[in-house]
Amino acid sequence: MPEPANPQPGLCTLQGMRRLLRLPLFAILLVTAVTAHALPDTVTFPSLDGSTTLTAYLYKPAAGGPWPAVVMMHGRSGPYSTAAKGRYTAATLSQRHRMWGEFWAARGYAALLVDSFGPRGHPGGFERGSYKERPTEVNEQKIRPLDAYGAMAWLRGRNDIVADHIGLQGWSNGAMATLAIMAGQPREFRAPFDGDRATPANAFRAALAFYPGCAAQINTGWKPYAPLVMMVGSKDEEVSPVTCRRLADDLKKRGSAAGFEFVWYEGAQHSFDDPGKARQAVAANHAATEDAMKRAETFFAREFQ
Repeated sequence: MPEPANPQPGLCTLQGMRRLLRLPLFAILLVTAVTAHALPDTVTFPSLDGSTTLTAYLYKPAAGGPWPAVVMMHGRSGPYSTAAKGRYTAATLSQRHRMWGEFWAARGYAALLVDSFGPRGHPGGFERGSYKERPTEVNEQKIRPLDAYGAMAWLRGRNDIVADHIGLQGWSNGAMATLAIMAGQPREFRAPFDGDRATPANAFRAALAFYPGCAAQINTGWKPYAPLVMMVGSKDEEVSPVTCRRLADDLKKRGSAAGFEFVWYEGAQHSFDDPGKARQAVAANHAATEDAMKRAETFFAREFQ
């Protein structure tokens, strides 16, 4: 939706942001829906696929760095609003991605939202149910992990980023990529730490996976190399939360669940943290969003100490 011409004064200042953060989550969602947003920086850097120059959007804290950072991986619909209408820029990012980018920046993290689809000719993303028809150049198991590691390398080249304090957050298809990225022994792509032990100096420090599809990791011996929180809704309409619970149970049986947390939100749907009215009108989605944001903040604060 278009931004208002006359935003509420003061909310984009540091003092205004502090006032905003004292509000309950629902009030934050309401206020940010009707006020202007400071646009993130638009940046470019190479994917580790060796052929793609990626576009990404960098949210930065108001206070000077160096900062810890979060690489954010969008879902199958891409990073932009459905109302973008062919204009794919920092000004047309979806409400959810804007909310999270601003959320992390307000808490002292640089947040880098990577567009994996636009540079490969699919800026509008993909329709629900189109998984089998999507081109291989956007595959979340083989290609998108290389985008995430390209983002990590770019962040580490900046003097305002704490190089060994970089986390990962993915939604849906981006969360599926997150599971592949965090595999201790990647099967589909070559990780930068290939042949070495993953450490905060050469890999992600921690990760959040929101409602991923988990089928690719079943019966593979998958184990995350760093702490990871997976959050799913029991009423997910797009992927199977039961499959993810099965993966979590298998991790426990194998004694590989150290640092792994599985969160089941009863009654919550896919994209439960979308701040739009339709999703937040569902009580279970609203409750899941509030819990997920608190949990995410606590998790990274703990892991980045």
